[in-house]
Amino acid sequence: MEEPIGVGLAAFGMSGRVFHAPLLTAHHRFRIRAVMRRSSTEPLPLHPHISLAKTIDELLNDERIQLVIVNTPDASHYQLAKQSLEAGKHVVVEKPFTQTSEQARELIAIAKRVNRVLTVFQNRRWDGDFLTVQQVIREEMLGRLVDYESHWDRYRNFIQPNTWKEKADSASGLLQNLGSHLIDHALALFGLPEAVTAHLRTVRTGGSVVDWYHVRLHYPAVGVLLSSSYLAREPAPRFVLHGTLGSFVKHGLDPQEAALAGGAVPGSANWGKEPEELWGLLSLEKTQERKRLPTIAGNYLAFYDNLYEAITQSASLAVRPEDAARVIEIIEAAQRSNNERRTVCLSGI
Repeated sequence: MEEPIGVGLAAFGMSGRVFHAPLLTAHHRFRIRAVMRRSSTEPLPLHPHISLAKTIDELLNDERIQLVIVNTPDASHYQLAKQSLEAGKHVVVEKPFTQTSEQARELIAIAKRVNRVLTVFQNRRWDGDFLTVQQVIREEMLGRLVDYESHWDRYRNFIQPNTWKEKADSASGLLQNLGSHLIDHALALFGLPEAVTAHLRTVRTGGSVVDWYHVRLHYPAVGVLLSSSYLAREPAPRFVLHGTLGSFVKHGLDPQEAALAGGAVPGSANWGKEPEELWGLLSLEKTQERKRLPTIAGNYLAFYDNLYEAITQSASLAVRPEDAARVIEIIEAAQRSNNERRTVCLSGI
């Protein structure tokens, strides 16, 4: 049996603890060798066998590591990914990829020059609800699609203390956080839009980052609306699709994150499956049907399946870095649209 790919985690915050460590531990083609922890020498809970590194240089000098997961605060993604690539490592970057599209393009050029795999952890492509939406569109269940809405709401009516995510100078916010996933979904489904119109707000008392957004992506044939809010006690449907033959409405969130946070083993029995009461509603005019459409089981392990094949067999990446750079370009266009109070055309980007 081939030796698993050695992995170094650049941090062990929420994404490392809840997502990457459980997924990599469950995947027999990868093995976490070390985690960078600047402020603690205590063994990792549930992972006491994993080595600790104090600095990025210590992590990058570990010859057991072929792959680095850059899951640090947003502002550090570019520099740590650049260092990792130049050290000869394959790299996975947490979303958002970078803070600017220029940084993203530079990382793509470096990855090509050093012949290393570079991708971004857009795990929500393997959410069951999104896989089901892809099925609805692919099979033309609604006829010609005319409207697509994707909402991701939370209720957090306080400012979380002592976190970079709530600081204005972090260049972060809800658009970069949840918005990266929603934009990635839209680009995967419809490609690059012609233009962007966006409204960004800070709605929580005492807030200093964007915590509410409406982003409209303009396509010739379909209207696309993406939105999130931290003040939605009753969240909107996760997906709303309307077409010439009917509608599809899906509430609720994919169960994988909650399962990971609760300690469930990825890939175990019934992994990623939703109960029937959470299936989306498919309403068709021709047959007068209103029925529950089974949600396809989600599978975040598929991200790492594809990554392994890309590293070892030169397979095509499911999440190309060029895709992730486009997400950053849309975020930049949305910020420009909001600041200048106009629709921003994307021709030529």
